[in-house]
Amino acid sequence: METSILFELVVISGLSIAVIFVCHKIKIPAIVGFLITGVIAGPNGLGLVDAVHEVELMSEIGIILLLFTIGLEMSVGHLMRLKKSVFVGGALQVVLTIVAAWLFAGLCGFNTGSGIFMGFLASLSSTAIVLKLFQEKGEVYTPHGNISFSMLIFQDIVIVPMMLVLPFLAGHKDAASFSAVVLAAKAGGFFLFFFVVYKYLVPQILASVVKTRDKELFLLTTLALCFSIALFTSKIGLSLSLGAFLAGLIMSESEYSMNAIEGILPFRDVFTSLFFVSVGMLMDIRFFLSNISTVLLVTASIILIKIVTASVSSLAIRFPVRPSLLVGFSLCQIGEFSFILAKSGQKIGLLSEHNYQLFLASSIVTMALTPFLMKLGPMASGLSLKYSVFRKLDERSEEPELEENVCTLETCDHLVIAGFGLGGRNIAHAARAAGIFYNIIEMNPDNVKKAKKQGEPIAYGDVTHMAVLENAGISRARVFAVVISDPLATRRVVALARKMNSSLHIIVRTRFLKDIDPLVRLGANDVIPEEFETSIEMFTRVLSKYLIPRFEIERFTSEIRSKGYEMLRSFETKHDAAHALSTHFTDMDLASFRIEKGSFLDGKTLEESDLRKKHGLNVIAIKRGVEFISNPDSSLRLFEGDTVYLFGERSGLPDKEALFSASM
Repeated sequence: METSILFELVVISGLSIAVIFVCHKIKIPAIVGFLITGVIAGPNGLGLVDAVHEVELMSEIGIILLLFTIGLEMSVGHLMRLKKSVFVGGALQVVLTIVAAWLFAGLCGFNTGSGIFMGFLASLSSTAIVLKLFQEKGEVYTPHGNISFSMLIFQDIVIVPMMLVLPFLAGHKDAASFSAVVLAAKAGGFFLFFFVVYKYLVPQILASVVKTRDKELFLLTTLALCFSIALFTSKIGLSLSLGAFLAGLIMSESEYSMNAIEGILPFRDVFTSLFFVSVGMLMDIRFFLSNISTVLLVTASIILIKIVTASVSSLAIRFPVRPSLLVGFSLCQIGEFSFILAKSGQKIGLLSEHNYQLFLASSIVTMALTPFLMKLGPMASGLSLKYSVFRKLDERSEEPELEENVCTLETCDHLVIAGFGLGGRNIAHAARAAGIFYNIIEMNPDNVKKAKKQGEPIAYGDVTHMAVLENAGISRARVFAVVISDPLATRRVVALARKMNSSLHIIVRTRFLKDIDPLVRLGANDVIPEEFETSIEMFTRVLSKYLIPRFEIERFTSEIRSKGYEMLRSFETKHDAAHALSTHFTDMDLASFRIEKGSFLDGKTLEESDLRKKHGLNVIAIKRGVEFISNPDSSLRLFEGDTVYLFGERSGLPDKEALFSASM
């Protein structure tokens, strides 16, 4: 038996390699390649694989690990901000899809019970496919990624009451309502268990395991927590995927979550691929070819219904048109849990064998089309904005769960700090005072625990691992400050960060002058030697990169000096934006000044200020509160507190600061 399964895994792997290689050559997404592999190898294709059930069992591991990693990248706080999208948007999407599918089924001659059941099947989307594609594109934390994920969470929850309602839809009046009461009691007990595990048990277990510094023990502990909680939810009637997500959510609040992802990723990718293969094995290619017109009609109807209902649900909770349409194109397929629901419905007479095969064929086609439809989404959303009706919808839209001035690691032009010793703490202090969003990665578990208690955005992880940097948002960061004491690790992380983000500004601390040239060749922008001046020099360069006004940088420097540090070198900042232009504008520089109360400029428009004509200063942007105004119009009025970004002659810029101060 073991040899048979191994042989079939070899067949699946070999065939997958060939199919995906061809798909890569003709620009077809890998997910479609795995589905095609399943169709070819399955019992309804060439019959190369007989142990379909065993493959399905292994594919469930892929779903568990996929949802677990999503939970790891999430947080309870982030989930709470999505509660409206989950419970209002998700409920609307499910209800609207059920109603629309029921009406369509009624037109096709189905009775009420079967029509509502069709709505149940159509309302669920594929968590595995959507999240896999979002992760590949880095869109999990975008507005449409957040809404789509919220609706998928609700779908995972609502499948339980759907299963309970099936006997009623089939006309079984004696369906036990007692089961619902028992299930509700079990669910209540589970969430109590979740709170205890999340608050007390897991942090203690992980802290003890991490102190051993044993990577294998840490990985085994992580997998054990994931599978045990997923199994527990399954046993009480909830879905495995919901349990896996909650397990990840529990670990996400731990400072060790990013390190857990590194060990999980290879397992997740392998087993998730098996899931897509197992779905393809369900397809009966002969049925598909003999009923192709009907299958395509049903497929088109499902896609259209789901695009409309998901988009309308997003608009109903006051999200803009563009992300709402992207949600519709993301959730337009049938979900994997619909297959479980369909089998149950077939057993009690809600679905005939012919309609079951029609459902399977149409569902798999919707899954195969999803990568292409998600690429069409941005085009459709762009075209929609040309019409006034959509512009009016945008005028009344809001994003209440994403507009708390909270930068997410996927959307924020943030700072990443590697290491939280003396230098890391000073950089974090300066960034916090300047209002710059930052994230810290630290290898010492004791430092992480202490900093976490102080409210620092810190996580335990090895910065030489790509997954750790990805979860720190390195691909979207503006500045990466490396203040770790391991010279070899420093070189590795600089090379890796530069490979992951070509526009990233990398600032590195080093103790030895001989390390400067190698680090620059690997991709570092600034290499700062001499340990005594590291903390001061690094945070001044970080703030200069963010164009913080000079007097504020000097104030931060004074604060550090007052605590006992000495500046061994004259205070000097260097603006990289101007440095980048120096090739063409050797006598020009970029600077920023903040308008003080009583300033000559307070209350004047740009035209009235004569900054360009009289003073030779070109205003390229203005920051007002959280708003950033680029290429401001000459009629824009300046006010106290505005930060003005200027481009002018380098020699004259220091004298222009008086224009912005109260002394003018």
